[in-house]
Amino acid sequence: MQHPRHKIANLEAVLKNIIMRYRALGLAAFVAVALTWTGMAAEPFGDGRLLDATLRLDYIFSGAYGDCDIAVAGIHKFDGWAGRRVNMKNLAVQGDGQLTMTDKATGDTLYRMSFCTLFQEWQGTEEARRTRRSFENVFLVPMPAAPVNVNVRLLDSRNNVCADFVHPVDPSDILISPADITAAPECRLLLGDGNSRERIDVVIMAEGYARRDRKKFFRDAEEAVRNLVAHEPFKSMQDRFNIIAAATLSEDSGVSVPRDGVWKRTALGSHFDTFYSDRYLTTEKQFRMHDALAGLPYESIIILANTDTYGGGGIYNLYTLASTGHAKFGPVVVHEFGHSFAGLTDEYAYDGTAPADQTADVEPWQKNVTTQVDFASKWQDLYEQGVAGLVEGAAYQPKGYWRACEDCRMRTNESPEFCPVCRRAIEQTIRYLTEEL
Repeated sequence: MQHPRHKIANLEAVLKNIIMRYRALGLAAFVAVALTWTGMAAEPFGDGRLLDATLRLDYIFSGAYGDCDIAVAGIHKFDGWAGRRVNMKNLAVQGDGQLTMTDKATGDTLYRMSFCTLFQEWQGTEEARRTRRSFENVFLVPMPAAPVNVNVRLLDSRNNVCADFVHPVDPSDILISPADITAAPECRLLLGDGNSRERIDVVIMAEGYARRDRKKFFRDAEEAVRNLVAHEPFKSMQDRFNIIAAATLSEDSGVSVPRDGVWKRTALGSHFDTFYSDRYLTTEKQFRMHDALAGLPYESIIILANTDTYGGGGIYNLYTLASTGHAKFGPVVVHEFGHSFAGLTDEYAYDGTAPADQTADVEPWQKNVTTQVDFASKWQDLYEQGVAGLVEGAAYQPKGYWRACEDCRMRTNESPEFCPVCRRAIEQTIRYLTEEL
């Protein structure tokens, strides 16, 4: 006699075949209902609701202080998915914003991610109180097999929703354009085996490297990797990473320094003096950045700027940007990657006025600082074990915010390592991206 489990397995196999046939005919609703009925809704990749391809969503975030509009700028697609295949319904951290993709027919969550944006940083500046601006934003999501709703939600400093945008996407839409992969840059694998299914894919991009600087870029990229894997937990968990260097070459050498009247023609249009802060080096050209990477396997981005001017920037799930010609290049690129990869915040404090939108009566979502409103959700366990401390002054605030140790890679360039709290936060991110939790 056939075991009941075998009968169920055979039924599911038959249904899968039927589902694939109906999916080919575009009957998405039947697919979604059948998947739910057979109990296969838990694993979007395993049951075929997510495909091995990437959907690139281009948005414009615009507004002013306390105001935000979100609009679709374009949708693109390319073969292969280099992002995570585990913990699809969960977030690593809260972030300043969240994207949720749900099956249109069933409402089941297929994919979630959190992020920060340059736009939201700008909203906290004085300029945002007297004018409106727009910023490009790009999100990569796994390609759905059937129509979905994409919800983009932004949060303010008190964790209140300040923008909520729902974008229906039909993967069969004829206006979803294939990404142009014909101009792919020269690439070299610097770490890992290139298997995107089992590793975290990091791409290092060139900015301000002219054709004659090509060899220098690859040397600088190798130096960035050496610095990164010299720090725990990257050192002991480096077998979970692929890192490639992509030589996105520029017309000019160097990057723009507006305060000196220097403007360069570069691949990504980066510049210092972001928000009139001398050392803040960023690019607003996200569409151009992702165009240059089309078809490559990547989920985290490091941009190396060919300049000896000190500076950089790192934004969670957006990019790291660091200048390579300065003596502090090594610690800076690791520090900035702490921001963009794990969502860590700065642990130093300003002597003058701190950002006006921060408040000490709300627990920040970043794992390496606390207001002690909810210390138990941070490193209270490590504090009670004597592994970490509680030092006032962090997240740009001299009072009301605490860090775990006197020094850390997220505080100064002189610290040789991440503190125990930051190490744990980075390890949790690596595990979130590579194993089911």
